[in-house]
Amino acid sequence: MQTNISKQYIDTAEGQEADRILRACVHCGFCTATCPTYQLLGDELDSPRGRIYLIKQMLEGNVVTRKTQLHLDRCLTCRACETTCPSGVEYGRLVDIGRELSESQLRRPHISRLIRYALRNIVPYPARFAALARLGQIFRPVMPAALRSKVPSLPEAGHWPTGSHARRMLVLQGCAQSVATPQTNSATARILDRLGIELIAADKAGCCGAVSHHLSAVDEGRDFVRRNIDAWWPHVEQGAEAIVVTASGCGTMVKDYGHLLRDDPAYAEKAETVSRLAQDISEVLREEDLSKLKVRASQVKVAFHSPCTLQHGQQLAGVVESILTGLGFTLTDVTDPHLCCGSAGTYSVLQPALSQQLLSNKLDALQKPGPDVIATANIGCQMHMSTRANVPVRHWIEVVDQAID
Repeated sequence: MQTNISKQYIDTAEGQEADRILRACVHCGFCTATCPTYQLLGDELDSPRGRIYLIKQMLEGNVVTRKTQLHLDRCLTCRACETTCPSGVEYGRLVDIGRELSESQLRRPHISRLIRYALRNIVPYPARFAALARLGQIFRPVMPAALRSKVPSLPEAGHWPTGSHARRMLVLQGCAQSVATPQTNSATARILDRLGIELIAADKAGCCGAVSHHLSAVDEGRDFVRRNIDAWWPHVEQGAEAIVVTASGCGTMVKDYGHLLRDDPAYAEKAETVSRLAQDISEVLREEDLSKLKVRASQVKVAFHSPCTLQHGQQLAGVVESILTGLGFTLTDVTDPHLCCGSAGTYSVLQPALSQQLLSNKLDALQKPGPDVIATANIGCQMHMSTRANVPVRHWIEVVDQAID
């Protein structure tokens, strides 16, 4: 694609990166075949190719309009288009740049700004998120059904092994996951303990920064990134061999720390190291001897939903499925497994109508074969699907943990 980036942007790091990405696009349209919003709406501007044109126009100096902002907002950032693209267009990074640019040029309506501010100032902070969840529990009986289903439960984390091992790994506790499903990381710690690995939750590490970053509060997102690096770094220096992430959305973000802080002289090298150490729990387990776990799973029928951030963001399609099958679980066939469930971080709040359509389609595909449980690998997907699923929705690591003798 030929570009003519305006002088306002061509000398900036973001403008140069966007120019490079835009020039890789060859207009082929393969991306439209796997784009969830294009499949629902049939509008070229709600496809990756259409949004790429909108971003190009902004960077070439055209005025940003509500229409431009609307179509960028409707993007799930699922990155299915990246998996399909034969030219290697880094669409996820391009749309982040486009959103940041449109945000700086066009002031949103008051209500929209307020909702986004609330999301950025509640979700990334476990204490605030937990307080809101507890309040929701109190008023849950009198809430409308649609709102009642969205109130998260507050389960106990469960036993965390206290034994020490020569092999040590860090774990990202996260924000919403640490409140809504703390048992996920406890189950991970128990499984790794059986494999001779000690899992460490570092004090002062928290939200990965994705909420702020994807809501165009880029500097705020980088502050979360630096805080996590500072919390992890002493353990990294002491030989922690990996940073385990059990929420695939967070994993995608942490693996991008090196890119996000590439121009920060104080953190660039550390951020690159952290990105290199970050691993989804499936990447850790595929390298281990899982016969040590003694799993009894032959009667459990599992429908696995592979989050977009796992299969497209981290390019780990099929890894969890292979682990579950190898452990003896029966996996159901899922129609269109590449499609998004509609959670997509804060998307289910900001684009509820589209999100619910995607959720309906996803649950139809997952539940049609009659599974005993729906398993997934991301807290957002898990919470979103749980609001309407007819069977339990669990993180797949919990399903494995529950099947161990």
